[in-house]
Amino acid sequence: MLKDIPHPKVENIAIAVLKERNDEGETEWSVYLLNMRNEPIEGVLVSSKGYGHYEGREVKTTTLRHYLGRLEANSAKKIEPIIDNLFGLNNEYWLSYFINRVMYDKKYVFLPETIKEEHFTKIPILNKQGVMIQ
Repeated sequence: MLKDIPHPKVENIAIAVLKERNDEGETEWSVYLLNMRNEPIEGVLVSSKGYGHYEGREVKTTTLRHYLGRLEANSAKKIEPIIDNLFGLNNEYWLSYFINRVMYDKKYVFLPETIKEEHFTKIPILNKQGVMIQ
């Protein structure tokens, strides 16, 4: 039965959105995965999509899938850039990974209008300002 399948709790893993400068010196927004554990995570897969209402109509973005492989302990890896036009939508990141052959998964959702500089906090590991969900 489905209720008999163990669902291990995701701890010390976060998704963060930061405003930073790219190689051309232009400002862009980026989404990062943070592993704040003292052990690596493996087989990391992140699906991302946006959905909600824009100008009175329902919209959905394309679902993107990012295979990040292994993420070392106490490190971060960029998932994708994100354009600020999407901040009025729900921005969903579905994460799955393995630790010691046990699969973990969790959904992170940045609600509309939460990715704003007024909500910035210091992001661990990256030591930059941004918005983070743990």
